[in-house]
Amino acid sequence: MTEREYNECVNCYADNVYRFILKNLRHEEDARDVVQTAFEKLWRNRNEVHYEKSKSYLFTVAYNQMIDHIRKGKRISLKEDFREDAGIAQPKHSVRKILEQALARLNETQRSLVMLKDYEGYSYEEIGKITGLSESQVKVYLHRARLQLKEYLVKMENVI
Repeated sequence: MTEREYNECVNCYADNVYRFILKNLRHEEDARDVVQTAFEKLWRNRNEVHYEKSKSYLFTVAYNQMIDHIRKGKRISLKEDFREDAGIAQPKHSVRKILEQALARLNETQRSLVMLKDYEGYSYEEIGKITGLSESQVKVYLHRARLQLKEYLVKMENVI
């Protein structure tokens, strides 16, 4: 990959990779760090990465960096206690907020698969390459994630 092709990758894919990581991490600075690390790794390995495969490479590296970041955060952070008022239904006005809450209930893999398929529009095969899962695993995990989302979204107390 040439320097010009690398710069073209930055221009074409930086926003998509950032949006994908941000949706999963829900923290802007952490998302920026992960994306920067992915592009840094692309730069360091530019001689081995073909330009045609750069998008897949970037998403794969960013996904793996994100998983590492999440695992590191889990080792460091303490679990918060449930709030006492968690059982009290409060009105939720924003559909976007309800969807974000539903996505937050999924595990990391399921959330990533939903984001890659439904938000970014990747095929099952491409998602498999990015995540390191087989195409059939992607389909099964995605189906289960969608069932969990549906179950959460159809409950009246989550919508009111």
